[in-house]
Amino acid sequence: MQEQHAFPHLREILLFLALAGILIPTLARLRINQVLGFLAVGAALGPFGLGLFAADIAWLGYLTFPRAEGVVALAELGVMFLMFMIGLELSAARLWALRHWVFGAGTAQVLVSALLLGSITWLMVGRVDTAIVIGLVLSLSSTAVVMQLMTAQHSTATPLGQASFSILMLQDLAVVPLLILIGAMGGGGASLGTLVAIAMAKAGVAIALIYLVGGRVVHPLFRAFARHRQPDVFMALILLTTLGIAALSAAAGLSMALGALIAGVLLAETEFKHEVELMVEPFKGLLMGLFFMTVGMGMDVRQIASAPLWLAATVFGLIGIKACVVAILFKLGGLSWGRAVEGGLLLGQGGEFAFIVIGYATAGKLVDPALGQMIMLAVGLSLFVTPPLARFGRAIGERWETTQQHAAALLEHAQLDSARGHIIIAGFGRVGRQLAKLLTEQGIAFVAFENDARLVAELRAEGLPVFFGDASRAELLRRVDAGSATAIVLTMDHAASALHAVRGIRREFPEVRLYARSRDEKHACALKQAGATLVVPETLEASLQLSAFVLEATGISAAHVDVIVDAERDLFLARLANQSDPASAAHGASASVKRPPPPML
Repeated sequence: MQEQHAFPHLREILLFLALAGILIPTLARLRINQVLGFLAVGAALGPFGLGLFAADIAWLGYLTFPRAEGVVALAELGVMFLMFMIGLELSAARLWALRHWVFGAGTAQVLVSALLLGSITWLMVGRVDTAIVIGLVLSLSSTAVVMQLMTAQHSTATPLGQASFSILMLQDLAVVPLLILIGAMGGGGASLGTLVAIAMAKAGVAIALIYLVGGRVVHPLFRAFARHRQPDVFMALILLTTLGIAALSAAAGLSMALGALIAGVLLAETEFKHEVELMVEPFKGLLMGLFFMTVGMGMDVRQIASAPLWLAATVFGLIGIKACVVAILFKLGGLSWGRAVEGGLLLGQGGEFAFIVIGYATAGKLVDPALGQMIMLAVGLSLFVTPPLARFGRAIGERWETTQQHAAALLEHAQLDSARGHIIIAGFGRVGRQLAKLLTEQGIAFVAFENDARLVAELRAEGLPVFFGDASRAELLRRVDAGSATAIVLTMDHAASALHAVRGIRREFPEVRLYARSRDEKHACALKQAGATLVVPETLEASLQLSAFVLEATGISAAHVDVIVDAERDLFLARLANQSDPASAAHGASASVKRPPPPML
């Protein structure tokens, strides 16, 4: 298979396109993770798989990739566009919205995981530089695999999904200093600290210049040519931006992959971000497949047979350490233990950046080639076990949530049962809360119901006996034995809800004392007719209190003002009784309410 073509690597490109055309729809139909499918095919058809036999079996040369150099160019292209697509996700607005998770939990995860994994590496190989590289590399997880799994589970918008995505974003950002660090450490000569400081300073200046100059050029360039609305022009601009900034990055002594990442970040900050995503979307699966297939080709699966126990210990040790670190951080961040463990198993694998970084580190003699090959194989195997581990973690999370909800329901029932014979407050807004405060100060127990789930969660966190529910539901009131309650007080704001609650309560519990707050006189009459024992219009009490202050200001004594105000209140209640039940209220009102003589001014 030594024939030459005018177009370099034509056979490899045609074979890859043929495989991609078959694999992508097949994997989607079988619901197999595309990343794992491309890795497996790359490993099977690469130079360490069936490609080993291409020299002896002629027809295998057309179906395999027997020479690694034949796919190097494809791999470089795949790496650059993978970094570019990741850069598109790293917008400043998104980072700021999730800043606590990104820069808090994300930074802690990378540093703690790197420290633990690097320490183990140092104990095994005895080289500090190797330990630093391996520790940092293995602290990163696979954005491609995890995001695909979360999308399939429809969990990206959940608290766990947002926390996981935040840590992945920080890991993607961490690749930048990691690539710079490897370049500095591979330089030799001066001390490590000096090299790193000089390299970081140079790289920081280079990145800042590329970002500033690129921003001043890219944005106007897209704005000038986008008005033509020609897809071919737009696609050409995307390729020009990606490859151009990658070339500038290489000229500055940085990696082309880093330049592609900067290109993605630059376009993410423009108004053309979504249009770029739409243009790249048809090629996204193909480019990711290209990258992961070339990664699979670099995995020597023969090492599995030569050191199966060592590899198994490495894979599960890696996942175990990272899963524990992530789970603890997620728990500290407010997730339940079940969801925290689920997140740990989801992010426990190695990442695709390991294949990029290990390649650079091996070329810079920071990592021994045999160790680098073993690490890449361990990372690849960790990707393969991630889907079943993610399903196991999800089962743990769901089981934990179900158990916790059941325990909470039992506790709530017990608390409701203990509330029998107490005051029941329906509606826990400003009026209900004030009433609860007075009852608590007098040592009188109460139980309250509220329809606002967010408010209920806040109040229960404060230790208040407030439960979610509609006070008009008979089955809910029976839970607290409303028939033997001292009183039921309706304080809800919504007029129709209060009227509905009065009717429901009176129908089920005709003897209980039912006090209600009303908006105005009309609402008060409706509540009284529905069966409320006593109705207090909030407008009446406000006007009476204001009148009392005004009368006292004119010189009338406080005692006489009280008489006047009480008389006005009694007149209102009598009028309310007449309107609600005119046949029976006339005698009661005339007998019980006597208007005091007018004040002597």
